[in-house]
Amino acid sequence: MKVKDLIYQINSKSSFLCIGLDTDISKIPKFLLDEEDPIFSFNKSIIDKTNKYCVAYKLNTAFYESLGTQGWISMGKTIDYINDNFPELFTIADAKRGDIGNTSKMYAQTFFAKMNFDSVTINPYMGSDSVKPFLEFENKISILLGLTSNTGAKDIQLKKINNEHVFIEMIKSSMVWGNEDNMMYVVGATKPQYIEKIRELIPNHFLLMPGVGAQGGDLKEICKYALNDNIGILVNSSRSIIYASNDEKFANSAAIEAVKLQKQMKTIMFEEK
Repeated sequence: MKVKDLIYQINSKSSFLCIGLDTDISKIPKFLLDEEDPIFSFNKSIIDKTNKYCVAYKLNTAFYESLGTQGWISMGKTIDYINDNFPELFTIADAKRGDIGNTSKMYAQTFFAKMNFDSVTINPYMGSDSVKPFLEFENKISILLGLTSNTGAKDIQLKKINNEHVFIEMIKSSMVWGNEDNMMYVVGATKPQYIEKIRELIPNHFLLMPGVGAQGGDLKEICKYALNDNIGILVNSSRSIIYASNDEKFANSAAIEAVKLQKQMKTIMFEEK
């Protein structure tokens, strides 16, 4: 998928919502455990009820990999279901990969060629040769970890070297590896005080912003600093949507929460025009 296609969806739906399918088998409704593939059954129901209100789905691969072979099967069925039925939606493999060049090449093959995700999250701290194999794939997007939403970001990312934060130095170095058409950055919604500086460096790149919802990020606050002429952000919400309820109406409850966020986004987009 090209960035222009994502922008079209954002404007068509008045939404920049990304729903995280961080599907934990211990948290899904118990009645689904009788299904042949409980994880896929859960995901399919969520997708069917929420696709009208979001522009992207993000699959955190850890939740699938933790289940071994069956988890990979469930993840494959989920991405195939989205691609077959809702090809206009942007898909993210939240895998946080990144290794020496030949290994990164195999990771890129996995998520781009084999599984056909539109994008994958990458840890860029091993340098350019760990990222460039992903950038070789046409119409695929590499999403580099910039400033993450977790509290531990202070341990390294927010340290200062020569009076500059480590994450700023990483963005400065990495921004020349690709461009706004094949690279995005993860910027946590829980750290709005740094967004203005980030936008000065990369005004046109899309930002994937996790942390709204269960982690406490404020949608209006981050939009104040992060929006650009193309909106330029994907705001991810996972737990507060997919686990909105734990009964037979779980998918309808997820849709209700998705609509709430989409309506807020529509209002913000209207105010920006």
